[in-house]
Amino acid sequence: MVKRFKYKFVLFFILCLSVKGFANHIIGGEMFYDYLGSGNYKITLKVYRDATQFANFDGTAGSPIAYLNIFDNTGSLVQQVDLGAPVVSHVPISLGPCVTPPNILVDEGVYTITLNLPTKAGGYTLVYQRCCRNAGVANLSNSVGQGASYTAFIPGPELAPVNSSPRFTNFPPICICNNLALNFNHSATDADGDSLVYSFCSPFTGLDGCCPSLGSTPPPQPVTACQTPPPSCPTIPPPPPYAPVVFVPPFSSNYPVASNPSLTINSITGLLQGLPNLLGLYVVGVCVEEYRNGILLSKHYRDFQFNVEPCVVTVVAAVASQTQVCQGLTINFKNQSIDNSVTPKYHWDFGDTTIISDTSNIFNPTYTYQDTGIYNLTLIVNPGELCTDTLKKKVYVYPPLSINFSNHQVYCVKSNSVNFNAVGIYLPICKFSWDFTSMASPNTSTLQNPTNIHFTQAGLFFIKLIGHQYACVDTFIDSIRVLGRPTAKINNFPTRLCDPGTVSFSNGSISEYPSGYVWTTSDGASYSSYEPTHVFTPDGVYGATLTLIRNAPCPDTSLASINTITINPTPHPNFIFTPSVTTIFDPEILFVDSSSSDVVSWRYDFGDGGYSTFVNDKHTYQAPGTYGLNETVTNGFGCVNHITKEITILPEFRFWIPNTFTPDDNGLNDVFMPVAIGVTDFKFYIFDRWGQKIFTSTDTSKGWDGKFNGKLCKQDIYAWKITYTNDVTKKPEIQSGHITLLSNMDGF
Repeated sequence: MVKRFKYKFVLFFILCLSVKGFANHIIGGEMFYDYLGSGNYKITLKVYRDATQFANFDGTAGSPIAYLNIFDNTGSLVQQVDLGAPVVSHVPISLGPCVTPPNILVDEGVYTITLNLPTKAGGYTLVYQRCCRNAGVANLSNSVGQGASYTAFIPGPELAPVNSSPRFTNFPPICICNNLALNFNHSATDADGDSLVYSFCSPFTGLDGCCPSLGSTPPPQPVTACQTPPPSCPTIPPPPPYAPVVFVPPFSSNYPVASNPSLTINSITGLLQGLPNLLGLYVVGVCVEEYRNGILLSKHYRDFQFNVEPCVVTVVAAVASQTQVCQGLTINFKNQSIDNSVTPKYHWDFGDTTIISDTSNIFNPTYTYQDTGIYNLTLIVNPGELCTDTLKKKVYVYPPLSINFSNHQVYCVKSNSVNFNAVGIYLPICKFSWDFTSMASPNTSTLQNPTNIHFTQAGLFFIKLIGHQYACVDTFIDSIRVLGRPTAKINNFPTRLCDPGTVSFSNGSISEYPSGYVWTTSDGASYSSYEPTHVFTPDGVYGATLTLIRNAPCPDTSLASINTITINPTPHPNFIFTPSVTTIFDPEILFVDSSSSDVVSWRYDFGDGGYSTFVNDKHTYQAPGTYGLNETVTNGFGCVNHITKEITILPEFRFWIPNTFTPDDNGLNDVFMPVAIGVTDFKFYIFDRWGQKIFTSTDTSKGWDGKFNGKLCKQDIYAWKITYTNDVTKKPEIQSGHITLLSNMDGF
């Protein structure tokens, strides 16, 4: 296993963005070093900016100092150096003579300094930090606030006593064109001859909008780029390692650009390839690992921001890919070139070396080859012109090959033997390869027409047939169905019920084809419905059988039986009550149980809200009426039964009223109150001799105390009137008369 060490080199390179904002003009950077001997190192820092933002590089007039910070392997700051002012130059954009580039301006600032760094175990990490990345980067979250850290690692003597960092050979394209293939040589060189391995990786973050550079002054109040200003900004950065940037899903370090096919990088050559398919700005991180004698010295980063632009392409040579490799000697070529010139020209060379006349100058030519094989096709758009493009691709010329098989029968797992026949267009030399899945015996074959293939399990199986003819391969996949045996099943069958026991059968049978069902019970009943209902009686032990009958294409039968349902006896409730007919004047009723002898618990509900759990009991009714008497009994098997009878408590009627009273508060005859029993809708009125109503009551228990408006009435004769409904006759009645109020007290 290769042992991993601290990073030797970090190169951040971010390109192609033009967005206005606070300090969001930095679009890339690169740091590398050369060993000069005697502990001296020449360190180079390259920083790139969006030239349309009018923001200066650090170290220039009116800008913060560009600090280079040197940490040892413990994270301690060894030295902080002022890099001074950079040498600034414009970075040209070149997409070739056939592509009109977008209007994008990028400047490069180059800082150089020579330092003496004594040999130190664990080495040194060189750090330059800055804010901010441009806003609106499609694959980063809050890109303007993430910043960047550019670093380089000088290994200690235990790894490499002498070392210069690797560096990338080619400057990456500032912009790439949407829907045009990207092929960029991202390789690097190493002065020490170390081995380099390439991969995608994640860039690092740096300073933020509150402190865009070391030693800067935060804004006094919140602004868009700094919502919570700190009291001061740091003068040195934190020691490494640094946090990776935060990608927006579905983007990641391995899928940094919207593309199809996705961007890839060759681990050996560093070739970066893919087809961008969505406009926008994308940060891409590329790493190169540096090995010496199999030992990893460092992992060097480069992150660059691709600007995917809608380029105007004048000429692109393109030919549609072959839909089939094996389609005979005659090939129809489909020209998909882009040519915006006034008089486009095309030259085809079909690569047939057996003759000279294997060329054409028409747009969509057809060519018949002399023999099968692989040929090198060349298409030149506008040959000899300044803006031209050339395409080379291979053409495969082989006899037609198109194979298939047809077998759509349904087979039975109980007994099956399947034959397959390969059909289609093929030569006698074609070789066949069958895959019948692991559920078949045999599971493969090389015969053209294999027979007696047996499938050991039920299911839907996808059969693959592959034909090989010369360099041509054709594959055909189709399915066959093998039916399993049906299974009859009775679900949730009860084990105990009370007589009579009602069972709603639940059918849990499994059958891949429609089937018939026959239910039979041990007491002689039969049903043909899917889920019938049956009543078992009298008590005893019963069973049931379900027969599943499946017809073609795979006739079969399955049985399911249950013989464990016990029907327990149900108790028989009964009781007598005396008296059987009575009135409200004699409302006490005696209840005596006469249920079957297996009863172990009783409950009487008397119909008026009262109940009892005694075997025999008494109950007194408070009002006349007809009541439902219910007795519920339970036996030792838990079976419950009940019986209901009716009892009528007859009403009684009594009415009596005095003719005089003395409301003198002596406790004797102080209230004039009639006696009314067995009445409803009761109304009681008192009138003086002039017909004025001085008392009213609807309560038979409330009489007249001889007062009106709180004062005692004078001694006199008063009229009374009572109306009610007789509970016995059910008819309304009216009673009236006079009452003499005798008083020893002065009334009004």
